[in-house]
Amino acid sequence: MAHINLLPWRDWERERKKKEFLTNLVGVLVFGGVLLFAAGWQLDSNLEYQNARNDFLQKEIKTLDKRIAEIVNLQKEKKELLARMDVIQQLQGNRPIIVHVFDQLVRTLSKGLHYRNLEMSGEELTIAGTAESNNRISGLMRNLDDSDWFAQPNLRTIKEDPTNAEYGSQASNFDLTFTRVNPLKGNGDAGED
Repeated sequence: MAHINLLPWRDWERERKKKEFLTNLVGVLVFGGVLLFAAGWQLDSNLEYQNARNDFLQKEIKTLDKRIAEIVNLQKEKKELLARMDVIQQLQGNRPIIVHVFDQLVRTLSKGLHYRNLEMSGEELTIAGTAESNNRISGLMRNLDDSDWFAQPNLRTIKEDPTNAEYGSQASNFDLTFTRVNPLKGNGDAGED
């Protein structure tokens, strides 16, 4: 029994372990390749999904930008329309005032006096006229001061006009300014919008 040769058995065992090692190595390499492929596929899938989401968000952002631009334009148009409406309401509200102004101009006009020119700039009125005498101009200024529609009469110039055929030698040409007031706004609520 001492002559039993165990060498082939060792060679076979070595060969079997070598094959087992190579099989395991190939299995690990295949498994690693599959894992690597799966991970790459998962990353590509996630990347495509995120790109699709980004594209969708970009489209929605563009749509919202267009809507925002439309809203800004609509707000601008709204402001312009409101400004126009305010102007129209002011004009509508001032329409009866001009009638009162002319009525008061006639009521304050003294006998022996006439207007040659009337200008209105904002709240200030300027009258150029001719008077029979300086007393008539003083009377006009008192009438304007007593009126509810006028205030602060101020005589800017007065010149004698002895050649005036209508009023005679004591006639005078004058320039007078005064301010228009609105007695309807007295309390702040009547006559306002």
